[in-house]
Amino acid sequence: MTSMLTHAIRNLPASSAWAARVFVRSLSCSSQLQAAAVQPKSKKTLAKSGVKNIVVVEGVRIPFLQSGTSYADLMPHDLARAALQGLLNRTSVPRDVVDYIVYGTVIQEVKTSNVAREAALGAGFSDKTPAHTVTMACISSNQAMTTGVGLIAAGQCDVVVAGGVELMSDVPIRHSRKMRKTMLTLNRAKTLGQKLSLISKIRPDYFAPELPAVAEFSTSETMGHSADRLAAAFAVSRLEQDEYALRSHTLAKKAQEGGLLLDVVPFKVPGRETVTKDNGIRPSSMEQMGKLKPAFVKPFGTVTAANSSFL
Repeated sequence: MTSMLTHAIRNLPASSAWAARVFVRSLSCSSQLQAAAVQPKSKKTLAKSGVKNIVVVEGVRIPFLQSGTSYADLMPHDLARAALQGLLNRTSVPRDVVDYIVYGTVIQEVKTSNVAREAALGAGFSDKTPAHTVTMACISSNQAMTTGVGLIAAGQCDVVVAGGVELMSDVPIRHSRKMRKTMLTLNRAKTLGQKLSLISKIRPDYFAPELPAVAEFSTSETMGHSADRLAAAFAVSRLEQDEYALRSHTLAKKAQEGGLLLDVVPFKVPGRETVTKDNGIRPSSMEQMGKLKPAFVKPFGTVTAANSSFL
């Protein structure tokens, strides 16, 4: 997912192919806000006196796929790069007009921890265009957009690209802490005797890998547990969740088949096919969904694989 943010009206060359697009979109937004301004004041009024409106110019994404499918051999920055290129192609925005790029992600790939930077360079942006990555659990991409809005509101930037990326097909898996400690100590050993002594202390349990935690560190609670707890707190029943999930998948399939998902841009996976649509949209039935057991809080939870987002 990648979006472009800018001031409502910005001084641009009249001949710019994308200036017209921004100007038209901005006037549309501004006229709506001006119309709202003449109405009685309320807490829902968006326009503020003396404050420039910040608007979303355009937003695109490559298809959402289940893990282990067509994106399995890629890295996160590959997906983010494709979204950036799709945004540039759709808007015809010159790369040098973009002042800042910010991305959100949850599980960071250690080789490309600043995925925004790597994606930007891969998409042809200058190495002088600053880019950074934020993380805030499952709202990381929203936080990226909020950061972009803040940069524009503060007067530091005029045009910001914000987005988010996550790749569950390949996640960092570490050696155990005991093995890491031994390997680091081994790297500092100076003599063969010291190295052999350290190697002799390695035990079978040292080879047990550490999988990336999907739980929040301080509470050890996963998003699924949080969802179950909130469902109980607000009295949202299993039936209501299943009905909502079925409705969501049904409408998504209808939109997909009707060509209404206009934010999706095709992505040619290197060495593989061109991906054009999400592959996790799968309407089921209330009967089939009702057969699934709780996925997190067992046996009395209400969140299941069917009424959760796919991975």
